[in-house]
Amino acid sequence: MAESNAEGILKNNLQYTLFSWSKQAGLNPINAERAEGCYVYTHEGKKYLDFCSQLFNVNLGHSHPKVLAAMKKQLEKLCYVYPGMATEPRGLLGKKLAEITPKNLTKTFFTLGGAEAVENAIKVARMYSGRHKIITRYRSYHGATMGAISAGGDPRRHPVDQNAMPGIVHVEDPYCYRCPWTKTISSCDYECVKHIERVILFENPENIAAILMEGESGTSGCIKYPPEYWQRIKKIAEKHRILLISDEVMSGFGRCGNWFAIQNSGVEPDMICMAKGITSAYIPLGALIVSNEIAEFFNEHTMNIGLTQSAYALGCATALACLQVYEEEKLIENTWNMGKYLEDQIEVLKRRHICIGDFRNTGLLGCLELVKNRETKEPLVPWNCKPSEMGVMAKIIKKIRDLGMYTFVKWNWIFIAPPLNVTKDDIDNGLAIISKALILADDVCKGE
Repeated sequence: MAESNAEGILKNNLQYTLFSWSKQAGLNPINAERAEGCYVYTHEGKKYLDFCSQLFNVNLGHSHPKVLAAMKKQLEKLCYVYPGMATEPRGLLGKKLAEITPKNLTKTFFTLGGAEAVENAIKVARMYSGRHKIITRYRSYHGATMGAISAGGDPRRHPVDQNAMPGIVHVEDPYCYRCPWTKTISSCDYECVKHIERVILFENPENIAAILMEGESGTSGCIKYPPEYWQRIKKIAEKHRILLISDEVMSGFGRCGNWFAIQNSGVEPDMICMAKGITSAYIPLGALIVSNEIAEFFNEHTMNIGLTQSAYALGCATALACLQVYEEEKLIENTWNMGKYLEDQIEVLKRRHICIGDFRNTGLLGCLELVKNRETKEPLVPWNCKPSEMGVMAKIIKKIRDLGMYTFVKWNWIFIAPPLNVTKDDIDNGLAIISKALILADDVCKGE
């Protein structure tokens, strides 16, 4: 019997391609055929609710007709010229980004993704400051290229540690649920910030080019910054003449209820790295926007960075269309509204499931942390556990998929970050699926 089209597609993928962050044996990927709104449809005819915007990047939802039309129009006119040429969408996108970012940020360098934006931010910081060290957090992720993965603290960097980019200094995180200094909200005296300044002094401030942090924590567990955290970091940076870089690749373009998460704090960084939501992943594009002072420096100094497809016209036109949809459909406002609704519904879920230890969320960037015991906060599975140690979490992942939903699950965290056009019905459907899966974890908490 001849294999079906669906079987052939899956066979070709498994036999001739490699999948990221996975052992290649035993994979069973979702066999996607098309996607629309908050849903992905497979070749086998199954429908999945996309509760994590794929990799936190399809902010507009799938297959928005206005964006697709803009892409087609640009394709028929001009797809690519080398980065030394000017194009209409390049200039218009640069102008628009200067309008929606903090007012001190004025000029943009375009890349193909978030990791490249981070790489170039580090290069620019070092060229501009004449210093070489970069301060970043342990519980952070900045991309998978060598410089970006070195900057991040995610344990996925460990296999390449021997080749890591030098000059990265990691610091502890403001993990309020599991405070490294055993403080509580009532007793907090910002040891997490004092710690960073101590490290800066140990490392010599005159050697430190920049502090690089996510605008809002993402795949490291959506670890929310305490109030005034960004403001206090900014003061330290200014005190020691250190640049401040906000990585908004995941937290930007409405995801956290503002164009960029750092805007929620009122802090103006010296650079912002962005990607993902800039085109809602319809086509690869990233960007690095810098302050006027940095831009002026390169009026007289060569900017030694570049990529073959930097600022390519098709990507810029796609981004412009996405930004227009964000505004026309008031998706940032919807993010706040749906985020509040999500948080209210999670409170109901907490009363139903004893395995939920914490829920951290900003806008529509959220994460459930599952525990064996709420009093001791013992994680349901260990941090950075191996696939063979995932235990009940592996069953939870399977249950969620079987019930028709895709979302990102990592160790004892279940992420909730749907497209920004999500509705209350979509949230209700997604949480109903998660609730059914959490019964498996509750049984572990009860010792069954």
